[in-house]
Amino acid sequence: MRIRGRDPVSGRLLEVGTDGPLIAHVRPVDDAEDAPWLLPGLVDLQVNGYGGHDVNGPDVTADEVVALVHALARAGTTTVVPTVITASEADVVRSLRAVAEARARDEATRRSVPCVHVEGPHISTEDGPRGAHPAEHVRPPDPAEFDRWQEACGGLVGFVTLSPHHPGAIAYTEHVTRAGAVVAVGHTHASPEQVRAAADAGARMSTHLGNGAHAVLARHPNYLWAQLADDRLTAGFIADGHHLPADTLTAMLRAKGLDRSLLVSDSVALAGMPPGGYTSPIGGAVELSGDGRLSVAGTPYLAGAARSLADGVAQAVRMTGIGLGDAVRLATANPGRFVGGRGRLVPGAQADLLVVDPELRIRQVVAAGSEVTG
Repeated sequence: MRIRGRDPVSGRLLEVGTDGPLIAHVRPVDDAEDAPWLLPGLVDLQVNGYGGHDVNGPDVTADEVVALVHALARAGTTTVVPTVITASEADVVRSLRAVAEARARDEATRRSVPCVHVEGPHISTEDGPRGAHPAEHVRPPDPAEFDRWQEACGGLVGFVTLSPHHPGAIAYTEHVTRAGAVVAVGHTHASPEQVRAAADAGARMSTHLGNGAHAVLARHPNYLWAQLADDRLTAGFIADGHHLPADTLTAMLRAKGLDRSLLVSDSVALAGMPPGGYTSPIGGAVELSGDGRLSVAGTPYLAGAARSLADGVAQAVRMTGIGLGDAVRLATANPGRFVGGRGRLVPGAQADLLVVDPELRIRQVVAAGSEVTG
C-alpha cells in the first residue's frame, strides 16, 4: 500500500509505503495542489467507551471490547488504551479479563491495544475531585490489589491514576513503577507537597489536568499549579470544547509546554452516537447535544466526554491557535512515547495512518497496514 498526503509540520507532500503491518518507507514526492493531510494514527491513553460500547460495567465482554476498538479505528484512533474506572475489585478484574480475552481473540485488537489504564479506585473521596466515580468504591492503594489485577490480565495494566493524598500512595507508586506501569496523578485533592512526593516516587503523568477538581480552589498553592510546574509530569488534557474553556486550555498548554502535554478523549460509551436523550449508568438521564456536549438532563453539568480524539485535535487548533502539526503531535507522538513509541511516521513503525481533508474530516484510516472500512 502507498498513501500520499501533506505533512502537517513541514507542509511537504509525502508518500508512505507499507510492508504488511509496518511502514516500509516515508519519502517526499512531487507536490500537488489540494493534497489532503497525512497523519499518524491517533493514540488515546484514556478511553472509557465509544459508539455505544463500554469497557466498564457488569456486562462488559471481550466482544464488547473488540467492537469498541473497531469503532474507534473508524474514528481515527488506531492505538487505544481502554480505561477502567473506579469500581469493586471484582468489576475491575472483569473488565481487565475482557480486554485480555479480546486481544487473544482478535488480531486488530491485539495490535491496537498495548495496555489498559485503571483510573482509580485510589482517588479522592471529595465531591469535585472524585468526579463521576462512585464514592462507595473509592479505597486506599494496595500493592497486593495491583498484583491481582496484573495476574488477572497477564500484566496488561500499563497506567494507574491515583490521588497521592492517601497514606501508602508513595509506596504504591514505587511498587507500580517497578512493575513497569505508569502512575498518573488525578482525581486528587492532594497538597503540592504530596504531588511532588508522588513525582519523586516515579509518577510520570497528570490525568486530564484541570478536570476532576474542585469547582473553587485557593489561588495558591493548589494541586493544579503543582502539577503544571513539575516537569516530571506530562499532562493529559481533554480538548472537547466543554471540559476546559479555550483560555484555560491555552494557558495550561503554555505553562506545561507542548513537549510535556498530550490530548486524551476520555470518551464514554455515548461518544459518537446521534444527539438526543439517553439513559447512562453514570448520570442517569443525560442529553447529548449536536456539538458533543454530554450533560445531565436539565442541568449544565457534564456527564462525561463524548467527542473522539480526532475532534479534540481539531478543537485544540480552534481553541488555542496552535498549528495543526503541534495539535497532531499532542495526539500521536507525545502519547505514543508512553506506549512503545507509537504515533510516528517512520520506517519500521506500525503502519497506522490517517488521511484528513483541509477541514480535518477523516477520509481514510489505515491500521497496521490494513484499510479500516465500515
